[in-house]
Amino acid sequence: MSPSDFASALSKNQSPSPHPPAASRHPVSPKSKRKHVGGYFEPEVARRLRILASEEDTTVQELLTEALRLMFKKRGLSVL
Repeated sequence: MSPSDFASALSKNQSPSPHPPAASRHPVSPKSKRKHVGGYFEPEVARRLRILASEEDTTVQELLTEALRLMFKKRGLSVL
């Protein structure tokens, strides 16, 4: 099989990604007042968050929002 035959066969067998690009999953309007908050965690933490989000049919962002609201409430801070 020549390299061009291989490339052609490969492109024909590629299935579309089951997930849309990240930008289309959570569009943020230009007028949004949201701010990015992030951190660096161990790979296992990220994996567990993704699994939990999948099992609960939600997003990691929603899980983190829930966690932050619980933390604010515990500390007696207003929850938006």
